[in-house]
Amino acid sequence: MSSPHLTGSGIYGHLWSTPEVTALFTDEGRTQSWLDILAALAAAQADVGLVPRDAADAIAAHADVALIDLDAVAAQTRATGHSTLGLIRVLRTVLPESAREWVYYGATVQDLSDTWLAVTCRAIGAIAERDIGRIRDRALGLAERYRGTPMCGRTHGQPGLPITLGFKTAVWAAELGRHLERLRQGRPRWEVVQLGGALGTMEFWGDRALDLLDAFAGRLGLAAPDIPWLTARDGVAEFTWLLAAMAGTIGKIGNEVYQLQRPEIGELREGAAAGTVGSITMPHKRNPEISEQLVTLSRVARAQAGLVLEGMVTEHERDGRAWKTEWVAVPEAAMSFAACAAAGAAMLDRLEPDPERMQANIAAHRGYLLSEPVMRRLADRLGKHTAHEVVYQAAMHGLDADLDFRAALRADPRLDALTDADLDQLLDVRASLGCCEAFADRVRLAGPERPA
Repeated sequence: MSSPHLTGSGIYGHLWSTPEVTALFTDEGRTQSWLDILAALAAAQADVGLVPRDAADAIAAHADVALIDLDAVAAQTRATGHSTLGLIRVLRTVLPESAREWVYYGATVQDLSDTWLAVTCRAIGAIAERDIGRIRDRALGLAERYRGTPMCGRTHGQPGLPITLGFKTAVWAAELGRHLERLRQGRPRWEVVQLGGALGTMEFWGDRALDLLDAFAGRLGLAAPDIPWLTARDGVAEFTWLLAAMAGTIGKIGNEVYQLQRPEIGELREGAAAGTVGSITMPHKRNPEISEQLVTLSRVARAQAGLVLEGMVTEHERDGRAWKTEWVAVPEAAMSFAACAAAGAAMLDRLEPDPERMQANIAAHRGYLLSEPVMRRLADRLGKHTAHEVVYQAAMHGLDADLDFRAALRADPRLDALTDADLDQLLDVRASLGCCEAFADRVRLAGPERPA
């Protein structure tokens, strides 16, 4: 029987996660990671003289999920009501007798599960850095190619001034670049082991405790905390927030493509694969399937951030309500983010801008998109606020009278000071693009070297 969760569906799973991220959260993937951590703990304890080396070596040799009866682990977990005791009982049955008493020596649930979370955040962070980098590079490529391609800029959903497509995609690239900075800067805060024992004091390990902490962290390639973080969930919250924020940016890009693909706008299109069907009842339709899914996945990822933030409010020295919520929310955020990033990169790979339609949409507004340059020229003569009022009145009269903007300006005697040469210059779209191309270049040149 397939999993009831969509990520485990053979039919729909590809839409909600990626195989490499899903594998981290299956029973097999999670259990193997836990076994690796238990082996590292035993090795570190041997390093500081707490566990016999032969026992640590035996634990490492048997830390293989293929040797573990996961059905028995499940049965024992249900029977004991304990998160890890089922695994320990089953693991002890496959260990040689000389090693059985030394596995999980002095550790507690959160030492294992929180360290697993840190290991998993490291793996997901590497995937995020790779995939956000891919999307950022594609946005930079668009910024370079279309740096001077005019299109309608829009505010409140309505056409405002002309911008360039390169300016728009450079905004995407810059935002994605900041996420990459956050990933790199945050790693020391969440790639941190947990090892504290019952209440975080490491009392069980006596005078070897701090040496053990450093050895354990070194074995796993993670940092050692200044103090155990049993009830300090800020690192997990920050990481989950970042997954949500990165998904939010990709969702924003998806929403932009979704809107601009509408036939009445038609400035961007997803490149459709051969055989893609938009509607089973309306054969002509070409739906924005990828961009729509990006918005959906972004919503799912963002919803998990709120759950994890709730876990920052904890009680005393241990509170299972926080980290047990993370067991659900962090995988959901990670899988939704991973699917969002993979689909976002695929969408930008095949994105089809239509510069001719962009130009036609600008022309359809008959010059009114250039009201600001006219107002700016008049501001030197009339003052900015008076100039705004004059141009506003001329524009409103022109729209009501179905005049183009040039005719509307010529119909107002207060604007007679503007010559035909002035209007030729002021109503030139390319002259109204401000720093669009310069900003696209600044973002592109500030980014890392990219392969041709």
